[in-house]
Amino acid sequence: MLSIVAPIAAQAPVAATAAGQRDPIAIARDLARWQLQHMEGAKKVSRATTETKNPRAWEQAVFWIGMTALADADRSPDIAKAILDMGARNEWQPARRPFHADDLVITQSYLWAARNGAGEAASAPTRKAFDYIVANPPRVTLAFYQPPSGYDDTECLKRWCWCDALFMAPPAMIELSRQTGDARYRDYAMREYWATTDFLYDPAERLFYRDSRFFERRDKQARKQFWSRGNGWVFASMPRIIPLLEKGSADRVRMEALFLEMAARIRAVQKPDGYWAPSLLAPEKSPPESSGTAFYTYGIAWGIEAGLLDRATYEPVARRGWDALTRAIQPDGRLGWVQQVSDRPEKVRAADTQYYGTGAFLLAATAIAAL
Repeated sequence: MLSIVAPIAAQAPVAATAAGQRDPIAIARDLARWQLQHMEGAKKVSRATTETKNPRAWEQAVFWIGMTALADADRSPDIAKAILDMGARNEWQPARRPFHADDLVITQSYLWAARNGAGEAASAPTRKAFDYIVANPPRVTLAFYQPPSGYDDTECLKRWCWCDALFMAPPAMIELSRQTGDARYRDYAMREYWATTDFLYDPAERLFYRDSRFFERRDKQARKQFWSRGNGWVFASMPRIIPLLEKGSADRVRMEALFLEMAARIRAVQKPDGYWAPSLLAPEKSPPESSGTAFYTYGIAWGIEAGLLDRATYEPVARRGWDALTRAIQPDGRLGWVQQVSDRPEKVRAADTQYYGTGAFLLAATAIAAL
């Protein structure tokens, strides 16, 4: 299989933090290499779906997004090579559904590859896919109705009617505009991003419903149900988008304001042990959950470094989150306590791991290291 490797600096030495703990990048590198050794067959995934083994689908794709962040921060040649080799094996193609955001998230890693040695060959299929979307914008509502024929036939999935989608597709579309100078992709992405936000964001709670089925859902204590990883997807989307938007632009100003609102709420609902509960407003007796925690830790650490969040107020939040994440690494090297594929809070066990959980951890590690 074709292997394309960009010129990369020598591997950085492993450093130690002031507290005597290992450097976050070293921890991330070990976890990434563990995951690379366990990609085939999804044997370590507790509950595999029809998409788990698909190297172009979202479950693996989010791991590769984390790998791009690690490659930028670490410069270990094997990390970058793994990304480039993966893209070449995939022939730089997104997954099968032309509009579904989950099938487009892998393109974020392809666009990274295009900037890091693979060239236009890596971005051409992505551009073709996005050209089709902007030329044929779906004409459906954002209301989520699942027909008897099954989840995949839900009409609104052609648009971003579930909050996870804001992480999946928009960063790639905006990055493609940056690489090509064609504003159509960015304009489409921001128009749809704000449509989804207007529909799913609860301004009173400063959190996102996963989709419209959850508007009226309450727990036994009459609390609204806000899923940790669902909100984590949204919160983690903003560090991936804001730097790509023009400073002072209306979209950037609005997104920075949304980020600040969510950050304040996320800070308020962090548990004393550093984790965030699977159902954010129901922290009592909740298990550790590492995927949502990783996305929040990533976003908050990035926000501090970007100058959007007050360091004295938010760095303790990020540090508690990071400490919690390191405790989730299991004796065999896997990241545990990852809630499996779902659309709502569920049970989670220490041995539960998933590709996207590892990817979220790598994003958090690189942002913590930048502090």
